[in-house]
Amino acid sequence: MTDFFNSKAPVTTVTINRDKVAEPTGNIYMAIVIIAKRAEQIQQEMKESFRHDLEQIEQVQEVLQEIYENPDHIEISKKYERLPKPWAIALQEWLEGKIKWRFADDAKNK
Repeated sequence: MTDFFNSKAPVTTVTINRDKVAEPTGNIYMAIVIIAKRAEQIQQEMKESFRHDLEQIEQVQEVLQEIYENPDHIEISKKYERLPKPWAIALQEWLEGKIKWRFADDAKNK
């Protein structure tokens, strides 16, 4: 599971040398596809984590039977809104060499 709360990924847009991004694969397009697939995985993890956090609050809320705005819901939403975007986390992982990848043909040849 990704620790997206402690990620070093930038929250704002930054310029990155495309040669640095393409370096591990030698092909910028292949690197972008790999980063995009990792970003999808991170997005799914974030979504599951968010739902889990909300479910914990809803269990408490059922006991209290509150109908009004729940400040805990608002706080959790703000916490997730402040996180870097999944593509930024994936790109940071790529630049740090944390993403492992292989070709599908490589798996068949082993």
